[in-house]
Amino acid sequence: MNVGSGSGGYVANGESTVDGGSTGGGEDAARGGNMAGGGRVVGGEGVASGGRAGNGGEDAARGGRVGSGGGTADGRRVGSGGGTADGRRVVGGERTGSGGSPEVGREEVVAEFGRYLRFERDLSPHTVRAYLGDVNALLDHLDGRLEGLDIATLREWLAEQHGAGKARATLARRTACARTFTAYCHRRGWLPVDPGLLLGSAKAPRPLPAVLDQRQAEAVLEVGSTGEPKELRDQALLELLYATGVRVSELCALDVDDVDRERHIVRVLGKGRKERSVPFGLPALRALDRWCIHGRPLWVKAGSGPALFLGVRGGRIDAGTVRRVVHARLAQVEGAPDMGPHGLRHTAATHLLEGGADLRSVQEVLGHASLNTTQIYTHVSIERLRAAYRQAHPRA
Repeated sequence: MNVGSGSGGYVANGESTVDGGSTGGGEDAARGGNMAGGGRVVGGEGVASGGRAGNGGEDAARGGRVGSGGGTADGRRVGSGGGTADGRRVVGGERTGSGGSPEVGREEVVAEFGRYLRFERDLSPHTVRAYLGDVNALLDHLDGRLEGLDIATLREWLAEQHGAGKARATLARRTACARTFTAYCHRRGWLPVDPGLLLGSAKAPRPLPAVLDQRQAEAVLEVGSTGEPKELRDQALLELLYATGVRVSELCALDVDDVDRERHIVRVLGKGRKERSVPFGLPALRALDRWCIHGRPLWVKAGSGPALFLGVRGGRIDAGTVRRVVHARLAQVEGAPDMGPHGLRHTAATHLLEGGADLRSVQEVLGHASLNTTQIYTHVSIERLRAAYRQAHPRA
């Protein structure tokens, strides 16, 4: 029998050991078989950095510390040196519960999920806030622990929301958030399975949006101005909202150089950081010129930057200010429904379709990812056509 050993290691069945490791059953203990104090290995599993092993690679000390690459209590390999007890698995140095999911704290879960939404999914700040609020509500239902998160718990949580009178749109968003959250936790190893895969979708109702008719839209935009900076700004943003149908967040983010005066196009950064170019007409261009020449220079401050629309203190305008401007202007028009900036977006899309624009072009103007989202405006136009028919046709 040819035997090679280091430091007096014991050898069985012709295999060699290093630094006192011993083997039985024909396994090689040279890799990962170094034993502290010459411990014996039976059954062929190797233990690194001084762990004691016996009986097929199991930790004979039940919960003794195992170094990098050592064995665990059930013979599985452990990375990054976590300690085990009672046969629980260790991943990356984290101790896991008997169900196989790591014992992570609530704050860590919420913080990591928030970073995932911001930097990997690239969701808007508003969506991130809404999703994190939903996750905190779910964790409150679970008493802050992930161990009990399964499909029954998810359905129970959503049923409570429904019983509390939450709107269908809210339930649909929370269902989507729950699926995203459980999928993320499963990928991170915090959940052994993804219960969100079994969760059905709660469809939100799609009521027809209120819109202005063309006469009301003209009345909103033809209010006289005295030339004050605020009035020039308000007129310019109203004209641009109606001309382009941009979202209020997109309007607030516009810079001066986003407006191409020669081509009558504004460059917009929409949802998901998708950029699009939207045309606008001469009334909007004239209103923008009056604001940029006669109004904006009077409000510019050192910290204004390139923002197209400014607040009275010189900073970039915010969505709340735009909403107040729209509501105040609509209140001056008799018979006009009370709506915010999104109502002008609905109005612009409806008037485009009524004027003969095809649905695909309206989708591009609005920046919708799916044509299904744009199709709601066809229903608006049909309803308005039906109402006009009932009013005008003698045999309606």
